[in-house]
Amino acid sequence: MNGKLGQALKHLKRILPLQERQAECSRQVRALHQRILRSFVTNGRILTREEMARYVDNLEDAVSVLKNRDMVIFSGDGDPVGAYPFTMEVREHKVQVNGYQVYAMCSLDALAISPMFGMETQIDSRCRITGDPVHIRQSGKTIENLDAVADLHVGIAWGAANADACCADSLCMEMIFLRDGKVAQQWLMADCGDREIFTLPDAVEFASRFFVPLVSSESP
Repeated sequence: MNGKLGQALKHLKRILPLQERQAECSRQVRALHQRILRSFVTNGRILTREEMARYVDNLEDAVSVLKNRDMVIFSGDGDPVGAYPFTMEVREHKVQVNGYQVYAMCSLDALAISPMFGMETQIDSRCRITGDPVHIRQSGKTIENLDAVADLHVGIAWGAANADACCADSLCMEMIFLRDGKVAQQWLMADCGDREIFTLPDAVEFASRFFVPLVSSESP
């Protein structure tokens, strides 16, 4: 992993230390978190509260931990609606996986799903600047249609992170696909002190390093 990726990974872990937070949970809550993640690819949706209750002794305590640590997103009514990298909300990043269409919270999250679960995915999104469609076929860390997306970039506006809002509603909204290197450079130069761009292969590696550890040692 190159130095730029290493620094970006450290930066994201400071903002959203998911692996650290998961490790600090009880075994029951850690296993529940992993089941919630896997439910998106086995059921095409997040677990309901009733389903979550089957796996823990005290659902409310588990929900409190997952919510307060920004590991699972809940609606105002208390229903689970997302768990990085997935969301039940309609967002611009659609992912076809295991016969289901799910939504990813951001561009980086979309690229994480295939390496997380070892399943082929198709990502359908758009360039945030030009609106041009983005279509990526992925198998693990391999981009199957690389010739078609070789110049695609991922942009991150780090300043969007907000300590007063969950990452899903702040930084994730500004982790985007950019059509090509020229568009990416233009976007970067508009605020080069706050923004960073990555080639598609580097973004896949970044996403994999951040998310795969959440499911790589799943609890029984």
